[in-house]
Amino acid sequence: MVKKHLQKLSGKSVEIVSICSAIILWQLIAVYVVQNKFYLPSFTDVTFAFVDILSRDAKLDLLGLDYQLPVLLVDLIYSLMHFWIGMLSALAIGIPVGMIMGWFQTIDRIVDPLIEIIRPIPPLAWIPFAIIWIGLNPLAAGFLIFIGAVFPIIINTFTGFKNVSRVYVEAAKVLGCNTDRELIRYVALPYALPSIAAGIRIAMGVGWMCLVAAEMFGVSRNGLGYKIWHHYYLHNMEFVLVYMLLLGFLGLFIDRVLRYYIDGKLLKWRKGVVI
Repeated sequence: MVKKHLQKLSGKSVEIVSICSAIILWQLIAVYVVQNKFYLPSFTDVTFAFVDILSRDAKLDLLGLDYQLPVLLVDLIYSLMHFWIGMLSALAIGIPVGMIMGWFQTIDRIVDPLIEIIRPIPPLAWIPFAIIWIGLNPLAAGFLIFIGAVFPIIINTFTGFKNVSRVYVEAAKVLGCNTDRELIRYVALPYALPSIAAGIRIAMGVGWMCLVAAEMFGVSRNGLGYKIWHHYYLHNMEFVLVYMLLLGFLGLFIDRVLRYYIDGKLLKWRKGVVI
């Protein structure tokens, strides 16, 4: 027991030393090598910028609300709203489409060429049509995130359903599952869940990366991605780095929460032997 605790402490100390070393190296390079905070702000510059942002307020003008809140909280609310508009839309469309394509070969042959033509188009290329079709509003930002997130979900769901073993299907038919609906519910969907979960994780990462592009064309005056471009135009690069790091930490947090609920709860049965 004591040995296990020492091993855990040793692992944490290695991570702390690694992070501290990276911060020290960053500070030294910025101060003594680059010597220009426009090209590379130092760690202390970014820290002071973060403290400055914490002291600012902004107006939350959303769904009839009109409150003065800390600017970071307002930016976070807008960015998460844009992100979840796109992600929930991608889940609502991507999973059913992937299931249908993976289960029905005829539909797969009809839909697959269309998807493979549209899928390589970068989400940024859709910005003009997002503005024309939807306008400058949160739905336009959600649309770009949807474009980036829906295809990993479709492909991974399709792969999971396509790889269902014929043995499982025949065994289920012997046990009384005779309709496609029953076979999908009791055989294909449980079998494909790990692949679907992997697709959702990939999609959330891609969607989060699309957030900056989704907010850069002025759908609102708030949001983490919008503030990166706003401070870039003002040449406040220390503030740019603050928002970049916030995007990184929030993306990590969202991924960890997703892994906790999917791997730790939904797919708990997949855990192997712990040594």
